Amino acid sequence: MAPVRFGILGPLEVSGGVPQAAKLRAVLGTLLVRANEVVSVDSLVDELWPDAPPRTATTTLQVYVSHLRKSLRDADPQNGGEVLVTRRPGYLLRVAPEDLDSTAFEELSRLGHQASSEADFATAAEHQRRALALWRGPLLSDIAHGPLMDGAAVRLAETRTTALDERVRAELRLGMHRELVAELHELAAEYPLREEFHTHLMVALYRCGRQAEALRVFALLRQTLVEELGIEPGPRSRRLQRLILEGDHELARPGPAEHLPAGGGARHGEDALPAADPWFTGRADELALLERLLRCAPETGGDLVAVTGMPGTGKTALAVEAAHRVADAFPGGVRFLDLADGGRPPGLAAGRDRRALLVVDGVTSEAQIRPLLPLGHVVLLTACRVPAGLPGLRTVLLGPWRPEESHRIARLFEGYGDDRAGDRVEPGTVTAVAELCGWLPLAVRAAAAQLAARPHWTAATLAARLGAEDGRLDALRTGDVDVRARLMTAYEACAAGLRREFRLLSLLPPGRFGAQQAAVALDLTGAGALSALEALADARLVEADHDGWRLPELLRLLAAERLALDEAPEAVRAAAHRVCHAYAQDAAEPRRASEPDAPGLARLARTAYDTGLWELTVRLTDGLAGRVQEDAEAEEACYALALDAARRSVDRSAQARMLRALADLASRYRRSEHARVLLGQALEAAGEAGDQQEAGRALVGLAELLLDGGAAGAAAELLEPALAALSAPGHPRGRYEASRARALVALAQEGPAAARVWFGECLRLAGTLGDPRLQMYARRSLRALDTGAAASAAERGGAGFGAVEIRPGLWRIHRGGPFAGPPPTHGEPCR
Repeated sequence: MAPVRFGILGPLEVSGGVPQAAKLRAVLGTLLVRANEVVSVDSLVDELWPDAPPRTATTTLQVYVSHLRKSLRDADPQNGGEVLVTRRPGYLLRVAPEDLDSTAFEELSRLGHQASSEADFATAAEHQRRALALWRGPLLSDIAHGPLMDGAAVRLAETRTTALDERVRAELRLGMHRELVAELHELAAEYPLREEFHTHLMVALYRCGRQAEALRVFALLRQTLVEELGIEPGPRSRRLQRLILEGDHELARPGPAEHLPAGGGARHGEDALPAADPWFTGRADELALLERLLRCAPETGGDLVAVTGMPGTGKTALAVEAAHRVADAFPGGVRFLDLADGGRPPGLAAGRDRRALLVVDGVTSEAQIRPLLPLGHVVLLTACRVPAGLPGLRTVLLGPWRPEESHRIARLFEGYGDDRAGDRVEPGTVTAVAELCGWLPLAVRAAAAQLAARPHWTAATLAARLGAEDGRLDALRTGDVDVRARLMTAYEACAAGLRREFRLLSLLPPGRFGAQQAAVALDLTGAGALSALEALADARLVEADHDGWRLPELLRLLAAERLALDEAPEAVRAAAHRVCHAYAQDAAEPRRASEPDAPGLARLARTAYDTGLWELTVRLTDGLAGRVQEDAEAEEACYALALDAARRSVDRSAQARMLRALADLASRYRRSEHARVLLGQALEAAGEAGDQQEAGRALVGLAELLLDGGAAGAAAELLEPALAALSAPGHPRGRYEASRARALVALAQEGPAAARVWFGECLRLAGTLGDPRLQMYARRSLRALDTGAAASAAERGGAGFGAVEIRPGLWRIHRGGPFAGPPPTHGEPCR
């Protein structure tokens, strides 16, 4: 049976039959306009009930989704059950590009746009005709729109208009002016404020020998703009009028003539420099460098300076700001050319006698710049990639904002469109939000705009919304700013193989990685991985980081998202196995430089668990032992997953280890009874596995709980069998823990001299383990005994407060207890 096909470019169409209930159609329509993206429950509720959602909105939505799943299964019994899936924090509708008319339209339009940029106008026109033929009417015209569908309708309508513009432009290049006249009359009437359709009509009429009619079109356009908006036609329209008045011969000939206006609206071609951004902030170093390069350009012109970087870094904003600052150095003026839609700059007079600055935005190839070189102007261009082959090009590479610029970034949140926003920005939250945004300017601005649009939010609320990785890119969409869409431009510009390599890198833990780690993820040799990384860096999808590489935060999230959507599950599992296995080996060697930090190991363990790699889940979680973690909730969740993995793999020793680790966390946060239960379970599991080491370590944990409750005698009774169980040479870590607990018992029962023997044993075992942290703890404890502080406390009978470092960096304070020692230092937890 054929897969279900959907149509949204007009009334809703479903090959298996359209749901009749209005709300069901609205849910399906909303999921389709965001096909292959997670749509949050909140967004769906807002779409269905934009004014006042009922109290049962979430439950009702679940019912609608259930009905939709049944309809999809009925339409395609083989695959329909996998089309609509639950994906935190909402739902995801999986649709192949060819099965949804809007994605097919956008792909055809993209191919047409690409063909236009390559001057293949016949192919461009054909692709745009096929794209436009998919439209049956306004987007989902039979469904009531909420905010999400409204935004999609505006975006797709604008994309359709652009496709129409590019099709007409290509057909004019092909000499089809006579065939276009009637249609262009209709388009000029339908879009009275769109200059591009009027200019196309003027060109078509002029080439048909109807010069007077072409000039009347301009007069009507001018009258409409003046009456409706109080503005004059733009420079391209005025220039075309002048060429027609002059009877320009080049304009009369079809083909890639330089005189043909390069585009409509404020895009394509020559224009005045946009106004400086009043919210421009940061970038002090880059701005100073750019200003110096431009002011020091040769008086004769001909200099080339490029601002490059990943999408969203603010390349255009920086270029415009720099151009405003250096305008006084260019008597020939500053002009702005926007090539973002693939247009070509119009002919410009050479200006060697009066130095001018051309800001060329959205450059995708050197071919777009070469025609400007003979003009003698200074050119400041922006591009994701550095255009190769341009002589004398100097480059300013733009990355994310630097953390030290956070005090400047704060002004975005203190007044971005809302005078009250500053009252809702708590200290420190700006940095937290910026970190979640990967310090990417576009994302930080989108986040600030979200805060300004929601008076009931604080910056802490915003940070909490951005905290969930699987919904962060959705949260960074506001108005016409869509961070995911901007990042996708760099992704989609790459070849298929490079896109796959980008996706696979998301399996590595966040932060810096080396070529060897990349080679494991990509299943390549070291040289092959290095070549791939260089290509991805050229595409601005990874960053070089000292002697390693890094996936910028939001690109990492995009890579993970595309991995789940575009990669076969078996390929993901194989890659995850390679990565997790390599890092598990590193984690077993704590002194290896390539090991990830604790959050990185925990993330890898989660990856292993999600892909059903139970043994690797346990091994990676084992690697967390001895590493300091700041997020106790995340640490506990990691050990809980590993416990489940150990149970699934029927590994009783591993179950004992995970139960003991969970007990340690419970004890650390004063949940003593829960810790006691967990340690009892760990002791039982270790006994069933015949694992003497784990049994001994569980006994040590139970002894420490008794010691904490003041029952030193009972603790000593448990420590005897624990020490016996841990006496084998291969168990130095367990014996160290038992010796540490025994030292504390000795301090309580026998005094400092007896405790000194056991702390000395701790020091010896720490040396065997090669663990500097454990060695430092043992030395600190011995120093405390040598100062006489412990003896003094013993003589007082423990009167007043006593503090003892029961583990490295972990202090316990007692009133009236037998312990003594130095007070906790700053930043060390007490319990």
